[in-house]
Amino acid sequence: MTDPEDLPRAELEARQLIKLRALVADVQSGNRFWQPRLQQAGITAESLTSLADLQRLPTLHKADLSADQAASPPYGTNLTRPIAEYTRLHQTSGTTTGQPLRWLDTPRNWDGLMECWRQIYRLMPLRPDHRCCFPFSFGPFLGFWAGFEAAVAQSRFAIAAGGLSSEARLKLIADNQINLVGCTPTYALRLIEVASAQQVDLKSLGVDTILVAGEPGGNVPAIRDRITAAWGARVVDHWGMTEIGPLGVTAAETPDELTILETECIAEILHADRDEPVTPGDLGELVITTLARPDSPVFRYRTGDLVQAVTTPDPSGRALLRLAGGVLGRSDDMLIIRGNNVFPSSVEAVIREFEDVVEYRLVVTKVREMQQLRIELEPTADLDAPAQTSLARRVTHGMKDRLNFHPEVVTVPPGSLPRFEMKAKRLVRES
Repeated sequence: MTDPEDLPRAELEARQLIKLRALVADVQSGNRFWQPRLQQAGITAESLTSLADLQRLPTLHKADLSADQAASPPYGTNLTRPIAEYTRLHQTSGTTTGQPLRWLDTPRNWDGLMECWRQIYRLMPLRPDHRCCFPFSFGPFLGFWAGFEAAVAQSRFAIAAGGLSSEARLKLIADNQINLVGCTPTYALRLIEVASAQQVDLKSLGVDTILVAGEPGGNVPAIRDRITAAWGARVVDHWGMTEIGPLGVTAAETPDELTILETECIAEILHADRDEPVTPGDLGELVITTLARPDSPVFRYRTGDLVQAVTTPDPSGRALLRLAGGVLGRSDDMLIIRGNNVFPSSVEAVIREFEDVVEYRLVVTKVREMQQLRIELEPTADLDAPAQTSLARRVTHGMKDRLNFHPEVVTVPPGSLPRFEMKAKRLVRES
């Protein structure tokens, strides 16, 4: 039997249409959020004759979901089943208003997320001998909850290493002969810093795979190379969101790309400012219709992630959408510095090329209504004042050469910048 992710394009699209029709039929039966939207667009399960029919529906924004939950607290109205059937709650790290989105899942939804992870683990691949550790705060964030449970379901040894110090987590990894670590790219870098302070050689631990998620980095060469060099491990990027679940991974055959599980979603790449597709291969915003989460679905959801489709054939022969370099930036994070469009992920890609930088922060200010950027670098503790001056100068030149703008670059004392376990918040906007 062919695995879903290996289906030819025609069969893949046929699968999507069958699942889309079933999803719309479910929603029509009792989802107060989607019923009026589908009705206004003239979409019913019976009227869907092709995937293109979905484009009659306007795109959905995160603000729409936030407004719904504010109007119908605490969970909103995007619920297809009676509330008593929902058994899990996860939530985002917070919206622009500070209020996180809450997301409920039924056992049927959770089974869909498990199937996503089964495909992700096949694409990586997860080996039979992999022993896994997830040094992640297992709170209400979706994070690696599903990844952990999917690993256990596939009979892999797996540790949920929440509630421990970084030093204790390194010991846990060593004591239990862990060879796959799942965390954010920032935390993989943080463990490099902790290991150095503890005089622990990460390469001696035997970890061969670092599965990263939660923020860009796994497909940023400078970040990936730094993690690989310190750990002696392959870096695998994973993409997903609380609202849509786990839907992307770096497949073994395409290490510089992110493969999207179109078996469990319908993916579009649209212009950031209008509901029209970009020319294949051009930069655009990733828009997702979920198929694996029928009891709290989203249709044509604007993720805010900017991506670029690969237009050449997949060397594995798969027909799934592939994204060059993974997520390239966020539409809501873009800065305009002296007329240049600048993404924080692009700035980080330059900074991470300098091994003397332990941590950094981006501070955006306004001078006469124009945005200015100050980059604060925290150097290694052994760097003297002249070397720090040289470091700041070299980073400045790197920004000018690569990104065509000239920021203010300063160094700050060792240990003065915050450290992160979950999504890093390195961008600060000062009024």
